[in-house]
Amino acid sequence: MMNETMVVAVVAVQDDEAGLRLDRWFHRRYPMLSHGRLEKLLRTGQVRVDGRRAQAGDRLAGGEQIRVPPLPAGQGAAKPAADPALDPRAAAALVASVIYRDDFVLALNKEPGLAVQGGSGTQRHVDGLLDALRFGASERPRLVHRLDKDTSGLLVLGRTASAAAQLAAAFRERATLKEYWAVVVGVPKVSQGTIDLPLAKATGGAYGREQMVVDKAAGDRAITDYETVDVAGKKAALLILRPLTGRTHQLRVHCTALGTPILGDGKYGGDRAVIDAPGIARRLHLHAARLALPRLDGGKGTLRLVAPPPPHFAATVTALGFEMPRDGQAHSR
Repeated sequence: MMNETMVVAVVAVQDDEAGLRLDRWFHRRYPMLSHGRLEKLLRTGQVRVDGRRAQAGDRLAGGEQIRVPPLPAGQGAAKPAADPALDPRAAAALVASVIYRDDFVLALNKEPGLAVQGGSGTQRHVDGLLDALRFGASERPRLVHRLDKDTSGLLVLGRTASAAAQLAAAFRERATLKEYWAVVVGVPKVSQGTIDLPLAKATGGAYGREQMVVDKAAGDRAITDYETVDVAGKKAALLILRPLTGRTHQLRVHCTALGTPILGDGKYGGDRAVIDAPGIARRLHLHAARLALPRLDGGKGTLRLVAPPPPHFAATVTALGFEMPRDGQAHSR
């Protein structure tokens, strides 16, 4: 029989942990606890936050009390360890990517290929480099939303626990306006419109990995507004994408469902997501270009952020003869 420590622990969320997802909190505090085991504990109500049932993606607030049930031997709390030394080149690159900073908010123009959080086989990621973004502050900045590893563009951080909680709430409650630019293979039959197709996780895709699929029976509702900015004959188009929901890989699946997979998206577009021509890289052409969110510095109105696309995206736009979206097209509905 497995030796268990038959003690229920109640652990307070520290101020520097505010804004973390519940599963990330467990990963940090109990690194030997598998994700599958945590999901089972959550499903059966053995993990609770301030007495209520919780889900893996719930964002935590400082001071909340987490009920941690008895865990198998070897899966207990990790001993505090010193933070690993920052890779100076990676830290310098991350600092150079900062495009906005005030006392509450940091915004990065994340490079493609840089993961936001760690995972299996991922050594370099934004979450592991956050100490480089203190800029003299006593608190470490906090992630409040995510971008896919291969998606470039705007990534917002909260510089304090309170700011992170407010920003996370703004993303969760859809109080932000997000605009992505995408180069797609082919041209939409209708130049602008709304894609309203529910999404669910599935396994056994083209690469044998978990991926998202359109599932009208069991999927979660996913909505994307799109607008065609420019076209290159029938070969390719430059789109503005405005997600009204935040499902995993939503834009990539929706573009494929539209009949125009995002250029370089082999996972969802396969061989159709390729344009074999000079100056066009076989990389994902999806960029989080513009973001509007409530101001946290006491100022009135909205904070509007703009991030220029990465070199491979800009080179493809030039090669195809596209014009970048005009300012007047930002966030129009």
